[in-house]
Amino acid sequence: MLETSARLLRLLSLLQTPREWTGTELAERLSVSARTIRNDVERLRTLGYPVHGTRGAVGGYRLGAGAALPPLLLDDEEAVAVAIGLRTAAGGTITGVEETSLRALAKLEKVLPSRLRRRVDAIQRYAVAVPRDDPGPRVDADTLSTLTAACRDHDRVRFDYRGHDGAESRRDVEPYQLVNWGRRWYLVGFDVERDDWRNFRVDRISLRTPGGPRFVPRSLPEEAVDRVRRGASSASWRYRARVVVEVSAERLAERINPAIGAVTPVDGDRCVLDTGADSVETLAVHLGSLGVDFTVTEPPELVAALRVLGERYRRATESRSAPPTE
Repeated sequence: MLETSARLLRLLSLLQTPREWTGTELAERLSVSARTIRNDVERLRTLGYPVHGTRGAVGGYRLGAGAALPPLLLDDEEAVAVAIGLRTAAGGTITGVEETSLRALAKLEKVLPSRLRRRVDAIQRYAVAVPRDDPGPRVDADTLSTLTAACRDHDRVRFDYRGHDGAESRRDVEPYQLVNWGRRWYLVGFDVERDDWRNFRVDRISLRTPGGPRFVPRSLPEEAVDRVRRGASSASWRYRARVVVEVSAERLAERINPAIGAVTPVDGDRCVLDTGADSVETLAVHLGSLGVDFTVTEPPELVAALRVLGERYRRATESRSAPPTE
């Protein structure tokens, strides 16, 4: 049988898992009586741990949220994951959490066993990420926190927004979800004045107070991640094209992701692909890689690029006589 202090730590570790334990289950795990479990639960409550209990055949114990954060018990894998996450956060894209992350990391590493500290150091030293060419924008931690709370509580938010072209506007938005793509954060929400769904770069948002009233949630027209991928890609396109593709919309959708473009069915054998790219040459190559026939009528720059590329491919496959040797 475990000593009382060791048993309390083991009991606390079990209660910190996201489930409810019956007194019988806890007694079997710790090899004690149900009465001892009841006494140990009272000891934890005296120490400030909010252990909730329910009566009845399906009743049990679980650890709830209290007024203060109690000490956490982490297993080896959890401790390594938290340490790596804190180190990553200290050099991430969210401003205002670097110093806090370093303070939390210092506390954790101080109590890590040497074997775990060596694992964390080895991962950090030998698993190196390639720096991005574009360091990306920095996002304020308070802004992220406010927006996530508004999404959770269905509260409208008001903010000044700087668009892709630098134009300033004031928005009244029902926030639904935050999406992290690469080094950028996006807010997916319903713009009340424009009566339409919009994506907003969080680093371009300047929140205004007070916020708006509560709102009744709407149904998202599509997955937030897909919306952001398509919207963020199309916003950076210099050239756009509407292409008639000789395949059903379902089959084409299986070949591409939403970042490539939007697919609209025409009939059972054809669909229209709205797509784009930074250059007509890149767009021409992407269309050729679809693996099916397609028709392009505009823009004229793309039509010309496809003709040049087609001739180049034709010449590349023509049989040529080998050069003479001496």
